[in-house]
Amino acid sequence: MTDIIQLLPDHVANQIAAGEVVQRPASVVKELVENAIDAGSANIQVVIKDAGKTLIQVVDDGKGMSLTDARMCFERHATSKIKTAEDLFSLQTKGFRGEALASIAAISHVELKTKQEDEEVGTQIKVEGSKVANQDVCVCPKGTSVSVKNLFYNIPARRNFLKSDAVETRHIIDEFQRVALAHPQITFSLFHNGGELFQLPETNHRQRITNIFGGKTNEKLVPVTEETEIVEISGFVGKPEFAKKSRGEQFFFVNNRFIKSPYLNHAVVAAFEGLLKDKSYPSYFLFLKVDPKSIDINIHPTKTEIKFDDEHALYAILRSAIKHSLGQFNVAPVLDFDRDSNLDTPYDYKNRSAEVPQVEVDRNFNPFQEENARTHKSKSSSNSLSSNFKRERGESWESLYAGLQSEDSPKPDSDFREIEFESEEVTGNLFQSPEDSQEKSTFQLHKKYIVSTLKSGILVIDQHRAHTRILYEEMLKNITVSAAVSQQLLFPLNLQFNTHEIEILKQLQDSLEQTGFVFSEVKGNSVEIVGIPTLISESEVEILLEQLIADFENDVPDNGFSQTDLLAKSLAKGMAVKSGTLLNNTEQQHIVNRLFACKEPGLSPSNRSVFVTLTVDELDKKFM
Repeated sequence: MTDIIQLLPDHVANQIAAGEVVQRPASVVKELVENAIDAGSANIQVVIKDAGKTLIQVVDDGKGMSLTDARMCFERHATSKIKTAEDLFSLQTKGFRGEALASIAAISHVELKTKQEDEEVGTQIKVEGSKVANQDVCVCPKGTSVSVKNLFYNIPARRNFLKSDAVETRHIIDEFQRVALAHPQITFSLFHNGGELFQLPETNHRQRITNIFGGKTNEKLVPVTEETEIVEISGFVGKPEFAKKSRGEQFFFVNNRFIKSPYLNHAVVAAFEGLLKDKSYPSYFLFLKVDPKSIDINIHPTKTEIKFDDEHALYAILRSAIKHSLGQFNVAPVLDFDRDSNLDTPYDYKNRSAEVPQVEVDRNFNPFQEENARTHKSKSSSNSLSSNFKRERGESWESLYAGLQSEDSPKPDSDFREIEFESEEVTGNLFQSPEDSQEKSTFQLHKKYIVSTLKSGILVIDQHRAHTRILYEEMLKNITVSAAVSQQLLFPLNLQFNTHEIEILKQLQDSLEQTGFVFSEVKGNSVEIVGIPTLISESEVEILLEQLIADFENDVPDNGFSQTDLLAKSLAKGMAVKSGTLLNNTEQQHIVNRLFACKEPGLSPSNRSVFVTLTVDELDKKFM
């Protein structure tokens, strides 16, 4: 038999490795920016076009590479980060696999310009599909510039699997934010299609968070610090009242490397136990420093998952540190039976001396003399009042019967058969009293279901799903026909969002205006609203928009129709009456009537049943 096992060609092996390393344009941004950080850069600039499909360029001012290193960096498993297997357990750098540039060059056109500080000229290399197309000297500043063009040009199947520009841009922004949060000492900038998305100067962790997620984020942060033999914890958590409907602002960093850990996330949520509303998620930006030998980073190709030696101890320390911070800054209530709040001393009284009270005494005061005078006076006044009352009572009783014998009054022997009475009793109410109204045709069960009668049995309706279906069809009609009614606000409503959320609102602005929203200004990190739909109140606008942004982050549509559909679903879900809301009989009847006027009353927008029916025969079977 002939041998069937053979070595793969380099270009095939590189494309297989690219499937692990480069999943989408955001993966390229992550790898190139991490290489720039390992090069000791102080300024890193990222430029992308068409969500990275056309161009991804990362420019840094690091130490650069020599001619040999510039050529070697495109070879498989070539790296300067590790030399032995033991180095994998003491990593202090980002990249160490030696596959990033080789994998990227296998599926794109790469142009590299690099120069070291002590050299007069730099090196320029062009690689197309793992093949070096050109190598020459060039004039360039100190550092490295890597341009990746036409990603997946030679693998059209992988290119077809890429999502829309909006989705891919969101992933690039996510990767950029993760790296920028971990390194506040580096200046970062991000440009997309010629427009500036981020300009982050050198600063500290708190200010970096504020620069990325908006100016009002600063007042929402609670610092967390803890230092033990196992781990050093620093960072911030968000106050419970600012919890969001999505998990967008949740970041763990271990040794300045972003990781995903459901186990540690559970520790944070446990620390917020009893402080969060239903289906709300806390924000946190936590930086953990551990011994590199106690973790294993090389368990996942994207290096976002880490294995810890002692996860249970880390869980307990993290949970306790957050609970301590929430209690220390009076965010969480503290129950102490031994503490008497009456004995608390304000801080501004710390350096004050005790003041001796001064008491003034009126030595001429005689309580008995004043009491005698008051008694005598009260007796004389009561006598005068009683005499006046008797006199007025005797003089005025005859006035009660005055006019009874007037000419217009009927005589005692008059015939009362001529008197006409009104057919109905006239009351002072504009509406009928509950006793006079018709018998109720609906009633509410557990503040969740509306029960109505049918000829064949009973009808049980889920009030939230029913109202969601009603509003969903109304929203679709308003968006397509542009017939929404808006209520103008007396004072404009100013809301703060981060850069990524502002981009989503800009994409949805036209559709939102067709539903009744009126935006006067959308720029920077603020949104000014001067009009809202008539179905919602001013206090619900921010909650509704946050829910809308969270829905679009989880399921960003690719075309206009699905965008309109998702917008209508999100708005209807946020504006519908919730389970647990008490409805009067008029509101119940209104929901029932409008539900069966819908095109599809039986299903909610999320394809769930809205009502069920129970026939008399089914009820009879229950009693057999």
